[in-house]
Amino acid sequence: MNKQDDQRNPLKNFAIFSGIAIQMGVTIFLFAWLGRWLDDTYNEGNKLYLIILTLFGVFISIYVVIKQLNQMQK
Repeated sequence: MNKQDDQRNPLKNFAIFSGIAIQMGVTIFLFAWLGRWLDDTYNEGNKLYLIILTLFGVFISIYVVIKQLNQMQK
């Protein structure tokens, strides 16, 4: 299978990008959940850990997506 066959198969591309979106959502959710748990356990109602870990999860998920897209183009 060559590169043109990969571009012509929309179902394969849909599956790949759906998997990437699910991976991003799960990563961000897990970091937000961990931040909320840390706030409830150690921070007495402030949302410092929630904000920091959610942003960290967003940055990590964007980094992973960019890395995967670069590998797909090779």
